[in-house]
Amino acid sequence: MTRPIHRLTLPAILFAFLGAAGVLNAEAPVAPGLDRPLALSETAADLQWGDCPAIFPPGCKIAVLHGDPAEPGADVFLRVPSGYTIPAHSHTSAERMVLVSGQLDVTYAGHPTVSLKRGDYAFGPALLPHTARCNGAEACTLFIAFNGAVDALPFAGTI
Repeated sequence: MTRPIHRLTLPAILFAFLGAAGVLNAEAPVAPGLDRPLALSETAADLQWGDCPAIFPPGCKIAVLHGDPAEPGADVFLRVPSGYTIPAHSHTSAERMVLVSGQLDVTYAGHPTVSLKRGDYAFGPALLPHTARCNGAEACTLFIAFNGAVDALPFAGTI
C-alpha cells in the first residue's frame, strides 16, 4: 500500500528539517562537506540552468543547488513554464519537494491529484509514477531533494 502525498506549510517543514538535521541542537556534529552555509534564490544570477533529461519536452530546466546529481543527496530546482505538463515518469529515489513559485497539480499513480501552491510540500516515494501540470499565469519552480541519485524514468502506463 502506498502512502498519500502530505501537504505541510513551509515553516513546519523547515522546523522538522532543522530538528532532524540536528541544527536545532547546538551540540550536533556537522557532516563532512556540509560545513559551509548556502542560500540561493530561484532568481540568482549565478545559477546554472540546463535542460532536463530527454524524457521531458523542451522548456523544462534544472539547476543543481547542492551535491552531485550522480550521487545520493543532491538538491535541485526544476522550472517549467506556465501550461507545461511534466510527462509521466518515476525516480529510483524518493523525492521531497517544495513549490517555490507558481501552482502545480501533481498526480501520483493510484492517488488523487494534489494542487500545490507556493510553499507547499510534497513527498514522492521511489518508483511511484507521477505527472504534473504547471497551472496559473507564472512559471513553476520546484525545489527537489533526492535520497539517491537524480534520475527520471519514463512511464508509459496510465496514472
